[in-house]
Amino acid sequence: MKEELQTFCRVNRISPSGSKIEIANRIETFLRTGEIKKPIRTSRINKKMEPKSELSLDTVITESHRCSQDVRAFFKTVIPKFHFSTYIQNYFKNNVGKTYRDAVNAWYEEEKRKKDPSYKKSIAPQFEYNQFIRDFFADPKNQGKSQNEAIKAWNNIKKLPGSNKYIPV
Repeated sequence: MKEELQTFCRVNRISPSGSKIEIANRIETFLRTGEIKKPIRTSRINKKMEPKSELSLDTVITESHRCSQDVRAFFKTVIPKFHFSTYIQNYFKNNVGKTYRDAVNAWYEEEKRKKDPSYKKSIAPQFEYNQFIRDFFADPKNQGKSQNEAIKAWNNIKKLPGSNKYIPV
């Protein structure tokens, strides 16, 4: 759990700030090398001072791209059911230099993939609970069990030391 990682950081004089992934990466570096890495801080001052420009399908995705309310409003004019999914946020992050038109096409491609019955949205590693619940219900022994039973199993495993991954018994 993030709180446990932060406690480990405080005991070992490592910064406990940032996302769970960032904290885990700093701990991993510390355990492998003994090095204490500082968190990467990005300045928000420059991002706020950037001049607002008119958004269009030809707007180029930059390194300083923000998933802001202005961007959401623009995309809703093009994609009525638009929302910032993890997929589209990662698309912006990993496709600097492409345009909003490319992002619109990527959005529709992802929506098409979601309709495939075999499609499983990937779950980022920091969302252990979500992954545990998915894996719990994927286990044939848990067919017909309730959400409450899955949550009870989660609560039991997270009390134990070690990994919080679902392991079929």
